[in-house]
Amino acid sequence: MVKISDVARHAGVSPSTVSYALSGKRPISEETRRRIEASIHQLGYSPHAGARALASSRSNVLALVIPLRAGIHVPVLMQFAVSVVTAARQYDHDVLLLTQEEGEAGLRRVADTALVDALIVMDVQLHDPRQPLLRALDRPSVLIGFPQEPKGLTCIDLDFRAAGELCVEHLAGLGHRVIGLVGSPPEVYVRETGFAQRVVQGFTAAADRNRLSSSVHPCESTPAAARQIAEQLLRERPALTAVVVHNEPVLEPLIDAFEGLGLRVPRDLSVTAICPDELAERARVPVTSIAIPASEVGAGAVDLLMRKLGGGTAPEATLLSPRLTVRASTRPRP
Repeated sequence: MVKISDVARHAGVSPSTVSYALSGKRPISEETRRRIEASIHQLGYSPHAGARALASSRSNVLALVIPLRAGIHVPVLMQFAVSVVTAARQYDHDVLLLTQEEGEAGLRRVADTALVDALIVMDVQLHDPRQPLLRALDRPSVLIGFPQEPKGLTCIDLDFRAAGELCVEHLAGLGHRVIGLVGSPPEVYVRETGFAQRVVQGFTAAADRNRLSSSVHPCESTPAAARQIAEQLLRERPALTAVVVHNEPVLEPLIDAFEGLGLRVPRDLSVTAICPDELAERARVPVTSIAIPASEVGAGAVDLLMRKLGGGTAPEATLLSPRLTVRASTRPRP
């Protein structure tokens, strides 16, 4: 590993002069600065993040707060994390990942140090207890998700209410009159997680608008729970011809369960889902779906944060419109 002393020796200066060139703490001649920069480039020296940021009093580190709570589908969450890290590197920033469920105390612990310049917060609840602290912090933040009252915060996400509505409108347009929503695990609704609540709101509003018979069923993320929900739906709604699935792990087990009960997809039952495209595409019956735009949302959150760090303004609300891709799992009502 190249050290600061190696750069100094190559440039013919003292290590302290290299340090001054990096930090800007003391003036040095332009010719000396150029010589040091050339040595850094030739030797491939990568200065420590702290030294690199002294001149701007920043750490060049963003905190990504992802509490790994019960009922959260980690693979999708990690898609958001990868997107944030990739976008942050384009701005020469690193990302500190915080996964513990520490609430306000965790945010305060990080914000009271010089560890990070700003925060991106995920798994936002409608009545999120972290809101007052986020509004009061002297560090900028962006939420991936929307609380009930987002005023004074900067939020970005897929428009999950519109996504729920779009799934129902697609099914209603195919003539389906009895539909069900197989939703997130029960604990996600108990916490009033924003995205799950908004899918239910959109689903219910569109079903009522189209005068459909509908019901909502939270579902644990296991094949056994999928079988139980399929049996319950057919017992309570024998005329069921379509379902919307907002629970990635049970998508294929649910299709298998319905087929085990005598309903073939799409001949007897149409299925739509809100899930990553790759999951919908590789299902045994490719599923009509609305994609989770993790890359767009993660990169957008970083862009918004950089605007705020640069002293600019950012819109309080950024909602991405849902896009539905029709595949083999939906067809007109039998």
